[in-house]
Amino acid sequence: MTTSPTIYDEVRNGMLPAHIYNDAEIFERERRNLFSRAWLFVGHVSEIPQPGDYVVRKVLDDSFIVVRDEKGEIRAHFNMCLHRGMQVCRAEMGNASHFRCPYHGWSYRNDGRIVGLPFHQEAYGGEEGFSRKGARLLPAPNLDTYNGLIFISMDPDAPPLKEYLGDFTFFLDYYTKQSAAGIELRGPQRWRVNANWKIGAENFAGDMYHTPQTHTSVVEIGLFREPKAEKRKDGNTYWAGNGGGTTYKLPPGTLEERLRYVGYPDDMIERMKQTWSQEQLDVIGENGFMISAASVFPNMSLVHNWPKVEDGDDVLPFISLRTWVPISECETEVYSWFAVAADAPEEFKELSYKAYLMCFGSTGMFEQDDVENWVSLTNTAKGAMARRLLLNSRMGMLKDGSPVVEPLGDDEWAGPGVAHVGYGEYNQRHLLERWVDYVEADAPEPQRPIGLGGVRLTPSAAAAAAAGDCATGDSCDAGTAAGDGAVDTEGVTA
Repeated sequence: MTTSPTIYDEVRNGMLPAHIYNDAEIFERERRNLFSRAWLFVGHVSEIPQPGDYVVRKVLDDSFIVVRDEKGEIRAHFNMCLHRGMQVCRAEMGNASHFRCPYHGWSYRNDGRIVGLPFHQEAYGGEEGFSRKGARLLPAPNLDTYNGLIFISMDPDAPPLKEYLGDFTFFLDYYTKQSAAGIELRGPQRWRVNANWKIGAENFAGDMYHTPQTHTSVVEIGLFREPKAEKRKDGNTYWAGNGGGTTYKLPPGTLEERLRYVGYPDDMIERMKQTWSQEQLDVIGENGFMISAASVFPNMSLVHNWPKVEDGDDVLPFISLRTWVPISECETEVYSWFAVAADAPEEFKELSYKAYLMCFGSTGMFEQDDVENWVSLTNTAKGAMARRLLLNSRMGMLKDGSPVVEPLGDDEWAGPGVAHVGYGEYNQRHLLERWVDYVEADAPEPQRPIGLGGVRLTPSAAAAAAAGDCATGDSCDAGTAAGDGAVDTEGVTA
């Protein structure tokens, strides 16, 4: 019996086996135990405002049609024909009342119900041989929204979305509910980087420490009002519920003065005052902190910043949200959206979009700085020596586990969760502790396959079928339609 600590023990201790950032075996465990169970962001309701509007989004290797049906209900259909498995919808977005498989022509309403089956009578004997009633494209096991953000989970037993997000909803509102009108998105921009998906999620969750080094040039060219990148240490990092992020410390002033300082016009400020709770307003107006980057476990990140977009000292804030979609242990596809309050002035929207493109679009200055580091880390983590190295991720913690800086008290921090001023890797540790919770424990075995229009044979019927007598149908139990619940596919004949 070995007493050696596992990689999971090391991660919990803040010492990270370097190879976790490029390891095929670990990636397989992430695929099986994490992405099959967590809630994952796939889009926003503003992307599909009208009946029939749809977008196609991937969750690792699985493609989903996220669509608003004719009754206005948001659905996520597994993008695979029930007949021979062809991808039903190959366009990334559009508007359609029906989806038709290009292989054999099976067609489905946008609510997923099958309506067209070529040569139904000749090929299947009509409804008697293949009942279409209740049959539909396979739905995502779980779907829910928060402030218009659409999440799905592959786990039918996943906790409710709001319970999963927990107290992080307090902070999610800053990005996605600046007024009763909610937000609208542009995008996504989509690109791939040769880096492990966890690195970006960690970076956005709490890595204020890299800013003075990695992004020095962005400050030196005068993109920001703040004179030094080191100002990041005056902000705090917080973790609440299932996510955490960073803040900037604002100069003295009232709530209104501080929101104007980062570039918000007065009419937007008034709507924020009417929408956010007193505690949410106090984080800015009383505590003097403005939310910046954040990550929701496992792979959704957000950023809020305020660069200069024109000559002069004026700055414009922008908000972006993104997902880190793993392709492999060493490649990630980034989906990045620009987000803005739906009722913001049009001029503000245009300048804010420009600010987003300059900083975190696919060619953004911050983006280029960061990706260079993440690719290098991923490449180095592949080698044999990386299996001998434990990376120190204990910043902000003394050897005995006590914090270098005590958490902010109630009179200093009106938000939920735990917040520390200054540099620390509290949030990266929280994120990876959640990662261990999922990856270490084997997920339950997948549910039995769901089929369509098949038959379930009793032992005697199976014998009859083998003897060629099943065509009479007298001794065969009809299978249940896919949309009506689990179907036993044993003995289904093609």
